[in-house]
Order: sequence, then C-alpha cells, then structure tokens
Amino acid sequence: MPMRTRAAALSVITLLALAAVTSLTGPAGAAPATDVAPKAQQAKARQAKAVPPKFLAASQLPPHPSSEWTAGPVTDGFPIELAPCLGEDGVPAYDYRHRVFHTEPDTGAVQATVVTGSAAQGKALAALINKRIRSCADRIEQSDPETGAEGRYYGSLPVEEGAQVHGLHTRASWGATDIHLLSVGRDGRTVTIVSWGQMGDFGNAPVAAFKKTTTKAVNRLY
Repeated sequence: MPMRTRAAALSVITLLALAAVTSLTGPAGAAPATDVAPKAQQAKARQAKAVPPKFLAASQLPPHPSSEWTAGPVTDGFPIELAPCLGEDGVPAYDYRHRVFHTEPDTGAVQATVVTGSAAQGKALAALINKRIRSCADRIEQSDPETGAEGRYYGSLPVEEGAQVHGLHTRASWGATDIHLLSVGRDGRTVTIVSWGQMGDFGNAPVAAFKKTTTKAVNRLY
C-alpha cells in the first residue's frame, strides 16, 4: 500500500475510534447520565431541608374590631403562652420556634412550629398535641379547684395533611373568664400550633376567622 494511502487509512481509523470513545464517555468532565437525576433529587431534598418554615403575618390573624395586630420576632424555643395547656414537659423536646402576636387591648396569639425527623414523627407529634389539648380542660380543673374549664372541638380542616381546631373556656371563682382557640396543623414532617385568646366566653370566639388563620398558617409553612 502506498505511504499516502496508508496514512489516510490510519487517520480514518483514529477518528472513528475517538468518536466511539466520546459517545460512550460524554464530554470531558461530565458526570454519567445515570447520575444526573439522583444528584438533582438529592440537591432538591437538601434545599428543602435547609429552608425554614414560614410564620403567619400579623394581618393574617382574626381581625380585631378596634386594634391592629402587632407581630413579634420569630424566636427559638417553646412558647410559654402554650405551657398552661400543653405543658413544657408535655411535648417531645424538638427544636421549636415561635412568634407572639398582640393587640392594644387584651387579645393575644402565638404560633409555634417544629420540624421533626420524618412525616411519621410529624404525624405522631400532631396526634399527641391534639390529645393534650382535648384533655386540657380536665387537667386545669384538677390542678386548680378555683378554676372551671370547658373544651370544645370545632372540627378538622382539609389543608395539606390536615388541621384540627379546638376551643377552651376558663372561668375563675373571682369572676375572670377567658376564651382560647387552638389549632394543630401538619405539612409532612412539619407541625404548627396556633393559639388565640382574650377575655370572654365561647360567644366571643371568632371560630370562622380562626379557621381561615389556621389554613393560612399551614399553607404558608412551605
């Protein structure tokens, strides 16, 4: 074979070999195609884990007839405002965060949120908190004979993994009377508790508006 023909043949063979290698390995520095989807899913999961749940804004609380709501900062820890009903030792020791709201007169509210380790843990925590709220009236009367208490259940809400709404009325022997609304909602492994309260009884409770607030609280988490 002449030298020129042999060189041309070798060039063609070399080009074909390089094309075959390139088609198998892809561009230099590129990861195999089979690794792209898992890595993208892992990155998305890490990003979702890093984003903290959002809290209600003051404007999303039940409207007050004579005062605007004021929102405090988001703070680490379990809120003392929920201790009378849930007890600081009545719920598992997760990393809770909370936000306190108030109006100029006597109305107050608080939202607490916690991210558990899994959806199953979130479901178990929400069930435990609902149970503590349902038994709150009986525990108050047992611990303080001078205070009467009555609890009511206002039903569930079809938001994310669901929310439960409760009412609690307390009356002291010297005449003080207070009404509270409490709700527990869940979005996957994240649980949020919303509480609203002021002087009064069940007739003063804005149940419909509080249900809207609870729905917003759960939807707003992520």
